[in-house]
Amino acid sequence: MDLLSATDWLRQRPGLTYPLAVAVVALTFLTRLAAGDYLSGFPFLSFLPAVLIASFIGGAGPGAVAAVLAGFLVQQFFVVPHNVFWPVTFGQWIGLSTFIVNAFIIVGLMQAIIVSHGRQGHLREALNNFNTRLEETVTQRTAELKREMEEHAAAQAQVRQLQKMETIGQVTGGVAHDFNNMLAIIIGSLDLAQRRLNGKEDPRLLNSIQSARDGAQRAAVLTARLLAFSRRQPLAPEVTDANKLVGGMSELLRRTLGEQIRIETVLAGGLWPTFADLSQLENAILNLSVNARDAMSDGGHLTIETANTELDDRYARTHHEVEAGQYVMISITDTGTGMSPEVLERAFDPFYTTKGPGKGTGLGLSQVYGYVKQSKGHIKIYSEIDRGTTVKIYLPRYVGSGGARFAATSMAPIPQGSVEDTVLVVEDDESVREMTAESLRELGYSVLQAAGGPEALEILETERVDLIFTDIVMPQMNGRQLADTVMEKWPDIRILYTTGYTRNAIVHNGVLDHGVSLLAKPFSLEQLAHKVREVLNSKPPAEQA
Repeated sequence: MDLLSATDWLRQRPGLTYPLAVAVVALTFLTRLAAGDYLSGFPFLSFLPAVLIASFIGGAGPGAVAAVLAGFLVQQFFVVPHNVFWPVTFGQWIGLSTFIVNAFIIVGLMQAIIVSHGRQGHLREALNNFNTRLEETVTQRTAELKREMEEHAAAQAQVRQLQKMETIGQVTGGVAHDFNNMLAIIIGSLDLAQRRLNGKEDPRLLNSIQSARDGAQRAAVLTARLLAFSRRQPLAPEVTDANKLVGGMSELLRRTLGEQIRIETVLAGGLWPTFADLSQLENAILNLSVNARDAMSDGGHLTIETANTELDDRYARTHHEVEAGQYVMISITDTGTGMSPEVLERAFDPFYTTKGPGKGTGLGLSQVYGYVKQSKGHIKIYSEIDRGTTVKIYLPRYVGSGGARFAATSMAPIPQGSVEDTVLVVEDDESVREMTAESLRELGYSVLQAAGGPEALEILETERVDLIFTDIVMPQMNGRQLADTVMEKWPDIRILYTTGYTRNAIVHNGVLDHGVSLLAKPFSLEQLAHKVREVLNSKPPAEQA
């Protein structure tokens, strides 16, 4: 390493270079005094090395300081008469001027050398950075090529799976179509027979006809599922609001799945509309929820989530049947037994089931698969043994005019609150807090407000509260810390979280445990009403744990 490079660190610290410049001049001054008559004459000349050293260690600034200080000392102590600030003779003026000119020439040259050295260092650093980036680019490109090869292999596997599903679909679709024609005759004839009965026949005859009709109806359901898998069912798509569809199904799912299954809905704010058959989409969600319940024989947690998402070209390359674009995603996640890779590979095959005899037809997932494909969508299953399963349905985003519907039948009326139910709104944003509190009062609830966790705890010491509606991200004490404290001291109080994160990373990444209730911002009055009533009607957190 050269001397300039070795002293770069010193030049970057003006707090050191200026004192060092003064010290060098002072040392020269003392040396000159000590030398006495041995260095008589040319007093200015003996200070030029000090100016050179000061310029070398600090650049132009310290060099100029050293030059001025040296000129002053020489003029005061080594030029007769002493203690005179300005020269008194022409010769003295010439000596001082010559010193100053030479000193600043030294300072300028040294500054030019330092600047040139700095530029050389920058160029050397730029070259090293370029080499590093080049190596990183080569490494990255090599990894990308390897990944592309893996994606190509995965895409080929997807194509083979798709071809297999297409073949099965053609066979099952043909069988179902013909079978439905026969069922139409059977069911129609049984209906006619029932209408023509006069009531005087043997009651066993009426029971036999009804049993036959029930069996025919069950067969019709099976064939409808086969047609759905083969993508030949008649659809009546319309602009659909998936948020309202999922919200409207909450009560139906609770009745169907039973009390052992805790249901959580995470509805995305600003969800795009989609174009889908409402009744078939409702059946798909119900089918997947029933499958999830069967995978949780001892009870568990079911999460239904909506989100806006985009499947890019890279994803489309590894899923041959998918078109890149914007989609509305509906996912159903359970905490059940999960599926092995072997089961996962055959999950959509018709008549394939892991349930015991008489407990499943093996057509639930295949029906959902066919409906989604017929709707130009995509379906994907993620599962781990003993960790649970997530089924994601992707339906194309609808872009156009027209209002969105949410269910084939009208949604239940907005549930009204009661002044007997007190809700504590905990929100650090004053505008959001006021809006939420006013909305809850409009619904009929008694409302208290707190700007943060500590204030909420103070209120709870003096007021009776049934439900805490709290933001998650807050200063001092976040919503989760507040809820933990509340559950220790007041276990009967229900907790409803809200957050501006429209995506449910909080739920899936474990920041919130299973069993929590979450309403994502922004939410409508209708969503708020249903969610608050749902949480108030549920068991307290202590009993859910």
